[in-house]
Amino acid sequence: MSATRVFVARLAGCTVFDPVGDRVGKVRDVLVVYRKNDPPRVVGLIVEIPGKRRVFVSIGRVTSIGSGQIITTGLINVRRFEQRGGEVRVIAEMLGRKVAFTDGTGEATIEDVAIEESSTGEWAISQLFVRRPKAGSSPFGKGPTTFVTWNEVRETQPAGEPQSAEQLIATYSELKPADLANTLLDLPQQRMLEVAEELPDDRLADVLEEMPESEQVQILAQLDDDRAADVLDQMQPDDAADLIAQLSDERGEHLLELMQPEEAEDVRMLLTYAPDTAGGLMTTEPIIVSADATVAEGLALIRRHELAPALGAAVCVTLPPYEAPTGRFLGVVHFQRMLRYPPHVRLGTLLDPSLEPVTADTSAAEVSRILASYNLVSLPVVDDNHRLVGVVTIDDILDYLLPDDWRSRDDEPVKRARVSDETGSIPIANGRRSGNGPR
Repeated sequence: MSATRVFVARLAGCTVFDPVGDRVGKVRDVLVVYRKNDPPRVVGLIVEIPGKRRVFVSIGRVTSIGSGQIITTGLINVRRFEQRGGEVRVIAEMLGRKVAFTDGTGEATIEDVAIEESSTGEWAISQLFVRRPKAGSSPFGKGPTTFVTWNEVRETQPAGEPQSAEQLIATYSELKPADLANTLLDLPQQRMLEVAEELPDDRLADVLEEMPESEQVQILAQLDDDRAADVLDQMQPDDAADLIAQLSDERGEHLLELMQPEEAEDVRMLLTYAPDTAGGLMTTEPIIVSADATVAEGLALIRRHELAPALGAAVCVTLPPYEAPTGRFLGVVHFQRMLRYPPHVRLGTLLDPSLEPVTADTSAAEVSRILASYNLVSLPVVDDNHRLVGVVTIDDILDYLLPDDWRSRDDEPVKRARVSDETGSIPIANGRRSGNGPR
């Protein structure tokens, strides 16, 4: 194995390959165990393989670490990773911990950890990159940094004191919301709450939308009411309504009063519908334009970076007013049709005559049938006066149809694949320790 010093924060997201160059997955963390007198020993990597599954790869199966990539022997274990007692995740749990210098010169915070291979082939923590407290009063200043060995410091995190999550958040800043949600769900409960507490409001809102309802409620309960209301303001109205519906009536109403009035109004409306109807599943923020709007204007609206792809698949055309509930609903124009016409063409002339809206009390099963039958990704929802009140998107339906624990289910059938190893083709094992003995 390449004998180089590697900083763990730089490993996050590195690609893992098998011996023939096929991509196995991406590194999400490094797992270590503490020892009495020696620095913590590296036992393996937590790797995310296709299917968003995190698995354990023993350090003994790693042949090379460096140049932004990791090479393994090819034998990996596809059972979902479960952390055992005594194991510590470097990125998720060690970064941000406080340490005190054994020479009595003060405290510092761990910002990165270097691991290194010894002559015996064992990987262990060799250095810590730490930052001392800032000396000045400037709000933009930072304390000095230094490298120390494990024996030059000792951990001092008092029991019950929250651990800083700043470094962990920075490490995972490039993750998509769904991936970050999965990462948080894999953390110990207390660490998950600490990280959620330090996420920006908009980022936390995106992550909560990708979590099971039980974890959503747990995190929201950790936030003070003002912060919780700010996060709910940033969520999609349908997701915010689903979350508030899980809270007590008293707290739910209090949070609605603290939310922005226009956001709270949308959520209140959604809460009046049964959860298994189009009204209970829809979002109240589709793209709505007038019949006189042009193709150029429609394309500009769907080009917005923050718009979900399913909502950008079509624009809704109505009479004024142009916010739900709108004036009379006229129809939809699909973005592919807009691409076929000159920029000056009016959208009112491009309506899809075959697409009929559903009413807010239409069952989720019927909405699913319509989306599947006509290969749609969104479906307009109208009230009894034929006013547009929202749209149901394909992701809304999938969230409804999938089991509550779909994010963490591990019920796929046992599969055995073959990968190349230096000794030839060998099977991928469906057991965590297969072929490698105890760690």
